[in-house]
Amino acid sequence: QVQLVESGGGLVQAGGSLRLSCVASGRTFSSYVSGWFRQAPGKEREFVAAISWNSASTYYAESVRGRFAISRDDAKQTVYLQMNFLKTEDTAVYYCAASRWVSSYGIENEYDYWGQGTHVTVSS
Repeated sequence: QVQLVESGGGLVQAGGSLRLSCVASGRTFSSYVSGWFRQAPGKEREFVAAISWNSASTYYAESVRGRFAISRDDAKQTVYLQMNFLKTEDTAVYYCAASRWVSSYGIENEYDYWGQGTHVTVSS
């Protein structure tokens, strides 16, 4: 089992930045694929970014490519999502997810473990 706890959400003005953190506990996290998803009010949860177990590969939704960056520090069992140039449409609850293996990084059903989410609100 892996437990995931997100933090770093909050209120920020459009154009600003936030860094989300996801701390894992339980099994050794270094062998897990990690991803970030988000759910805006009234919308389905959607893929944001993912990182392979060895950080060799990263994947981004088109809507955040060039503005967001995912990274991991396995010594701290933590995955980060650096969010820059935030837009009002980035407002959502952001969820961290992990799995030993996925066939498609962008499909939420591929992930076995989920955090409770952290709220991000971007004001205009």
